[in-house]
Amino acid sequence: MKGSDYLTPWRFRRFLVAGIAVWGLVAVACLFFGQAGIAPGRVLQVFLGGADVSERDIILGVRLPRVLCGLLVGGGLAITGAVFQALLRNPLATPHTLGVSAGGALGAALAIFLGWSGPALGPVGGLQFFALVGALVNVTIIYLLARRSRFFSPLHLLLAGVTLGLVSSARIMFVQFASDPQKLVQVTRWLMGGLDVAGYRPLAAALPLALPTLVLLLADAPALNQIALGEEVASGRGVDVRATQVRCFLAGSVLTASLVSVAGPIGFVGLIVPHVLRMVFGPDHRLLLFFSLLGGGAFLTVADTVARVSLPSSELPVGVLTAMLGGPFFLVLLIRKVR
Repeated sequence: MKGSDYLTPWRFRRFLVAGIAVWGLVAVACLFFGQAGIAPGRVLQVFLGGADVSERDIILGVRLPRVLCGLLVGGGLAITGAVFQALLRNPLATPHTLGVSAGGALGAALAIFLGWSGPALGPVGGLQFFALVGALVNVTIIYLLARRSRFFSPLHLLLAGVTLGLVSSARIMFVQFASDPQKLVQVTRWLMGGLDVAGYRPLAAALPLALPTLVLLLADAPALNQIALGEEVASGRGVDVRATQVRCFLAGSVLTASLVSVAGPIGFVGLIVPHVLRMVFGPDHRLLLFFSLLGGGAFLTVADTVARVSLPSSELPVGVLTAMLGGPFFLVLLIRKVR
């Protein structure tokens, strides 16, 4: 994409239809795979009312919630990564850069350690509630550190996020050290990240925070195009830079917090997907954010499907797989940035 004039209404509608079609096909295709062998025709029969009870329970009670969770979590992490890369003007920024995921992991670890992982508030489980609180605590601290300056300093935000992430990681290690073997296994497994949600209740608990923040980030795409060029340039073109920075930072952080509370700290989705899509569609955030939402969801859903069928007798946590893919990708980006 050479400029904002490239995005004509006709081109946007064409991209929109193609993106949604691929996104839907990926979601449906991932329902066909799992530890239990169910023929594709039988999977389709579940939605037509012709399958038996066991097949219906597997598809609607296990696989469909995982697919929906992957679409929501992957899309949210990818769009937040694209937003943070524009706000910080740093191609290596991710939703985990600012310590949000580490705060959520600490909250979940404390909930498991203290035995508070049961029901908390309506559909919100105790583990999900404390993961959300832990992530929001780190968001609040970073915001209070940065709000006094006229513009959000990318360097200060990165340093504050890295510091809070290290502090949270140290506290998680202390919780693991003090835990009994059973709780230690639970904490370690949750820290790997995964989409093995039990039913639709965790997703229903995350939607009240996830949906409004997604809409807000998509609406700020034109302003992000200007901020990506520099705060002074954006301000000279009529963008309220500080208000946009605060709004996008808080929205992206709250979105990440809600997703981490459901799936744990899944890394590198917010790094890989925006960069790949930026090479395809260019830097215009009006397209980039929208397709990050679709592409991130499709990417994480496919990764989770591969993770759960790659081992014959167990499931590989999808957070492990994304880290294995994202680590080399991050190093390549770092080398390119240095050059």
